Amino acid sequence: MSKLRLPRILAACGAFLLLSACKAEVLAPSGDVAAQQRDLLVISTLLMLIIIIPVMLLTCWFAWHFRSANRKAAYEPEWSHSTKLELVIWAIPLLIIVSLGAITWVGTHLLDPYRPLDRIAKGQPVSPDVESLQVQVVALDWKWLFIYPQYGVASVNELAAPVDRPIQFTLTSSSVMNAFYIPAMAGMIYAMPGMQTTLHGVFNEEGTYQGLASHYSGAGFSGMRFKAHASDTAGFDAWVEAARAGDKTLDRPSYLELERPSENVAPATFASVDPELFPRIVNMCVENGKICMAEMMALDAQGGTGLAGTVNMSSLIYDKYDRRGTREPVLGWAPFQVVGFCSTEELQQMLSVKPAWADARPVISGPLRGHGLSQPASLFGQRDDRSITYALPFSGSAPQL
Repeated sequence: MSKLRLPRILAACGAFLLLSACKAEVLAPSGDVAAQQRDLLVISTLLMLIIIIPVMLLTCWFAWHFRSANRKAAYEPEWSHSTKLELVIWAIPLLIIVSLGAITWVGTHLLDPYRPLDRIAKGQPVSPDVESLQVQVVALDWKWLFIYPQYGVASVNELAAPVDRPIQFTLTSSSVMNAFYIPAMAGMIYAMPGMQTTLHGVFNEEGTYQGLASHYSGAGFSGMRFKAHASDTAGFDAWVEAARAGDKTLDRPSYLELERPSENVAPATFASVDPELFPRIVNMCVENGKICMAEMMALDAQGGTGLAGTVNMSSLIYDKYDRRGTREPVLGWAPFQVVGFCSTEELQQMLSVKPAWADARPVISGPLRGHGLSQPASLFGQRDDRSITYALPFSGSAPQL
């Protein structure tokens, strides 16, 4: 038997040796925010173990004590209630739930990713004259873009930051939802197209840390990783100067090339960045001729643009189809783009001319059966895969809208 057990013991020891090489960044973070999250996780686990461990031990003890071979165990088939036992069973879990709720509520608000940091480390508040490092993050297919608006540089799949300086990340995505995560620095935050999220964090120790995408986003997801370099102020300034010494420029045309799906992209830097690039990425109007979402919302607030407003965003089809390997959407109309809107005078002039389709043969519609409505008037109209026109009352002259 000893010879049979030896290989199992050796295999178990080998597994422990392999596990010893793992770096538990979640439980040994290098940033104050991640450290507070670690404390919240550990305290919650210990509180739950107060009830879990006794229950597991008592389960084993009951099974052993009341085994069929133990004749000394009391046999009470009519037993049904014990006030003391009920008090213990309900009071202890209730206290644990109350404690967990209080700790979670306080921790959730203190560790809100949108909440600016009020301390660098325990007992070290943020100085009023310290300016946070602004980093604009764009989740691309399948790489990370970091823009430093305060320094006018950018990088791909490489993040640099000074230690003991608050960092404010502003995040968005180019095509699909993704998740930004540096376990050693702070918690995870989602990046979504057409939206902007915020994350605050800080590094307290120099080093190189792993950053990754923690939300599956397609074929190149496994290679969507980057290195976060935390150094002193002099080291960070040297990194910025090295980036400025490069010859690459990140403007709108170069971004559209960078945005195309690619896997396992090597780190790179850009010496200069278009200051309007990130707002245009968020508003989905990097390409020339596109109406930004902010402009579209302003038009909607003034009454909208009718059919044009409902389909203008179809021009964004390249984000989720063309540049991800397919040409046509599964559902919906064929993509087209509205590049202009008529003024009131132009619309009136257009409607004053008798259209070519005014003499078209009317198409009689079938009865409406939904609410017992009467037979509708003669309608005309046409709909195909590329265009659609409203069915309007036929009058032999220009339709009245």
